[in-house]
Amino acid sequence: MFYENRLVLPEKKAKVDQQKSDFIKHVGQTSLIPHGLEVAHAKGMYIFDTKGEQYLDLNAGIAVSSMGHSHPNVLEAIKTQSEKYLHTMVYGEHIQAVQVSYAKLLSEQLDESLSSVFYVTSGTEATEGAMKLSRRVTGRYELIACKNAYHGSTLGAESLMSQTWMTQAYRPHLPGIRFIEFNNIESLSAITEKTAGVFIELVQGCAGVQVIEKAFLQALKERCVETGALLIFDEIQTGFGRTGKLFAHQHWNILPDIMLIAKAMGGGMPIGAFVSSKKYMDHFTDDPPLGHINTFGGHPVCVAAAQATLETLLESDLISRVDQKAELLIREISHASIKEIRHKGLMIGVDLADAVMVKKFLHAAKEARLLIDTFLFNETSFRLAPPLIITEEEIKLAGAKITSILNNL
Repeated sequence: MFYENRLVLPEKKAKVDQQKSDFIKHVGQTSLIPHGLEVAHAKGMYIFDTKGEQYLDLNAGIAVSSMGHSHPNVLEAIKTQSEKYLHTMVYGEHIQAVQVSYAKLLSEQLDESLSSVFYVTSGTEATEGAMKLSRRVTGRYELIACKNAYHGSTLGAESLMSQTWMTQAYRPHLPGIRFIEFNNIESLSAITEKTAGVFIELVQGCAGVQVIEKAFLQALKERCVETGALLIFDEIQTGFGRTGKLFAHQHWNILPDIMLIAKAMGGGMPIGAFVSSKKYMDHFTDDPPLGHINTFGGHPVCVAAAQATLETLLESDLISRVDQKAELLIREISHASIKEIRHKGLMIGVDLADAVMVKKFLHAAKEARLLIDTFLFNETSFRLAPPLIITEEEIKLAGAKITSILNNL
């Protein structure tokens, strides 16, 4: 559905130019080439800039806005909760009905071994909490992650990153970190009785959508059970319907000891969590107490938005239609210049000939008013991760534009 454009009047041009200047000067920058889209408002599948142009969002804020922008159920939940109370006390001290209700609802969708939810405010914080919990439960300190994985960029979470071009400037990192090869069963021998936890993405997002192989996942589970290491699934990108199941591990019926969630959890609001058993989570409550604390984790407004998001997903057909929409999108973008398309649901990586071609494609996509992104660790691919609400009409529109761009590269 298209929404009415907002126009920038001539007398407002100076103000817009000043805003760009102030953005560079006063807002901390993450790169020398920010996208620079000046957002006026966002609704459904579209983001509108200050010139009134509308962009079809095929990125969803890196798999965050899976319900689309400004979903009415999420907005209503935010409004209702904000009129009751905002922050009252650091997480874990006050009984807040919305926190209890959401944790119970989420637990009901999972195995009994995943019944305790520890709220945080981001995926990176979920990783940090799981690092601590795995060490506390096992009494070990060694942690293992996969090469080309991404679990966050705080110093602890970044220690799980093998890509030194991103991490070298901040070393030394945490000791006791080892890396295994994704989908390489032989590399699992690195997991030993010294290992506290093994972090794994079931679909490596930043590596260009690399999907885990069932045999590797089964062998990984067996190795963790054999050695007593905790198995930690990073479902930060894959969670809440992105892959065609509520959580990706439900495709393979293999359970983790700890699960990390965030991104799409809050329907656009900042929230994350790590989920484990009550037995394991209780290690944070004593000897020492306050084993992990968080001021804004489980902020009531964010949890209300998360509950509205989860309820909408469970009550609608959005998740059940993910595979159908993914197949249609892949058909619509089929082109001779595409080397490979990898996907799990609406988490899609598209390979082109080289990095130069990808850069040209992304520039042309922006000109065509499509929001498409690339990957941290795969410069020859571009990312498609649209909101789950995308319609058949919007898929065909996106496909036609992408095909036209590829025809002219």
